[in-house]
Amino acid sequence: MALAATSVVADEHPAAADRPVVTYTADFFARYRPNTALDMVRQLPGFQLDDGDDRRGFGGSAGNLLINDRYLSAKQDKPSLILLRIPADQVARIELIRGQVRDIDLQGEAIVANLVLVTNAPAAISWEFGVRKNFIFSPLAPNGAISISDTFRDIEYNFGVDARRSAYGDPGFRYIFDGDDTLTERRTDQNVGRGYNANLFLNGSTYAGETLLKLNTSLSFELRNENLNTLREPQNPTGPSRVDRIDTHRDNVTFEFGLDAERTLAETWVGKGILLFSHLDQLPYSVQANFDENDDRTLFRRADTDAVATELIGRLEFDWTGITNHILQFNFEAAKNELDSSLVQVVDSGSGPEVVPVPGANSRVEETRGDILISDTWNVGNVQFDVGLGAESSTISQSGDAQQKRSFFFVKPHAIAIYSASQRSQTRLRVAREVAQLDFEDFVSATDFVDDDLAFGNPNLKPETTWIAELGNEWRLGAETVVKATLFHHWVSDVQDLLPIDESFEVPGNIGDGRRWGVELEARMPLDAIGLQSARLDIKSRWQDSTVRDPVTGNDRVLSADGGYKGDIELRGENRYALLLDFRQDLESSQISWGWNVAMRAERPLFKVNELDVHDEGVNFDAFIETSRWFGIKVRLSAINILDYEADRDRTIYDGERTLSAVAFREARRLHNGERLQLTLSGAL
Repeated sequence: MALAATSVVADEHPAAADRPVVTYTADFFARYRPNTALDMVRQLPGFQLDDGDDRRGFGGSAGNLLINDRYLSAKQDKPSLILLRIPADQVARIELIRGQVRDIDLQGEAIVANLVLVTNAPAAISWEFGVRKNFIFSPLAPNGAISISDTFRDIEYNFGVDARRSAYGDPGFRYIFDGDDTLTERRTDQNVGRGYNANLFLNGSTYAGETLLKLNTSLSFELRNENLNTLREPQNPTGPSRVDRIDTHRDNVTFEFGLDAERTLAETWVGKGILLFSHLDQLPYSVQANFDENDDRTLFRRADTDAVATELIGRLEFDWTGITNHILQFNFEAAKNELDSSLVQVVDSGSGPEVVPVPGANSRVEETRGDILISDTWNVGNVQFDVGLGAESSTISQSGDAQQKRSFFFVKPHAIAIYSASQRSQTRLRVAREVAQLDFEDFVSATDFVDDDLAFGNPNLKPETTWIAELGNEWRLGAETVVKATLFHHWVSDVQDLLPIDESFEVPGNIGDGRRWGVELEARMPLDAIGLQSARLDIKSRWQDSTVRDPVTGNDRVLSADGGYKGDIELRGENRYALLLDFRQDLESSQISWGWNVAMRAERPLFKVNELDVHDEGVNFDAFIETSRWFGIKVRLSAINILDYEADRDRTIYDGERTLSAVAFREARRLHNGERLQLTLSGAL
């Protein structure tokens, strides 16, 4: 996707020691034989792409990627997806920016990647086709994508479409123990899912006089059906078995429209305006049917949800360079977020269907927010300072089952000092106050058939705020060798967790003040010294501890963590530790690359009022081999989850409040997601 590459003026050579930029030309990536810009960014030493998923507003969700010195005016169309549609041949170089250069706003990031695109690039097409096989679930799952980058008159554009079929399953067992730890029931789960995804993207840019205009649009469709069949067999004593069936359907449509305009207003002033709108339409439903040993139905219930979420953001950014050695930035943002959700639950226990209301499930939540930031960046010798003061005002109102209206005001200062002893070593100190993103679904109640529970919403939820202190150092010991270490300490006010409302139920709420602290280590090490030519090992790790006063027991404990086990193992979150190892070797003479990666993390506890819910899993191990020796087509074979790690969930349910009363029963779940093979063909024309 070409975005006015002619407007960029940058040094094409590696930066000097007094410039916080490390430049990688296209030649650096040649041995990886990239087809897309994403292939190139993934090989950058000491850089992890951030898609900005959980940040507040546009300014916080821009991620750490620039294209021709500019952030992307999109939220649903993630940076990784945009990079996937840019042919590698259109990338002239990639700059790793580790401090203030030109008039780029780093937005608090320690490092950002800036793609500088080739000017006047010819039309190019990127394509990919793949198929995945899960060995515990029979259907093949194909996927494909194609995009074209070209110029129409004076408009540079990129159009892309991708689609995939999903087919997955995670069978396993659940064991139920009574309060004396005696096995009372064995449950055999057969859980399979099928679905489809399709996405369309259109991006473009052009000049209208001296104003650069950019358009980003996307349209996404998702259809999912998941079926859980559970055979329940009583133990000690044995008895008649029964079957529970739960079917879950998801039908989502997402549309996003982004438009921005940028121009030089005066010799020392540059202005930019951004407009962003997104719309999500959801129609999920769940159906449960229980059957006894004679296959007679004993329970039927169905929950139908209709939810529409919208977001509208307007943003103005101004850069002023009227003072020598200073860049002043003035940002203004206004946003409107809405969620309109309704739920109808029907239950039939044998005497006929009846509507059973779920308190708080039919609600409309609205937030109006205004945000302002003023910052200044300047250098004193080898030290760069970035100091800013932001403020946010918001009003959240809720109507329907719950009636509530509240207003908030937050001050958000930040101060960053970067000391560059040389191009090889940089030390960074950051102190900032951040405001967490709210999930409007936490305001609205929902059903959970799998756990036979209700997830109540809380109209009194407010965003947690965090004072962050980080001290880190980066050592770049060559073109590829990078070592980074960061110490962090967070002081969290109004921790968002689960708040008890009685002895059986809880809601997402604020439970008081807490802290987290720890260290992140990251390294890329070439392995030529031990005889593995053109090989490297990437290491990413995080260790942390945390504390908060438990609202049930009154004792200190760690912060709750997100449950679930699907998806990639990430460093972020409330894991006590996470470790990722990534090995790759490029056999250039044979045009073959191969490698493997290992990922592991600590267990993740969730503290409910009458339950302790702990998720854990084993070590994830993947491997791949790829080549581009035939017709310029990259052929990649990936083996995923080779060890077929066990995904564990242990639930301890109490008669009353957690740990303050006797154990009622315990559920131990052991599932497997299966080994998978993925064959992918990709190329560019």
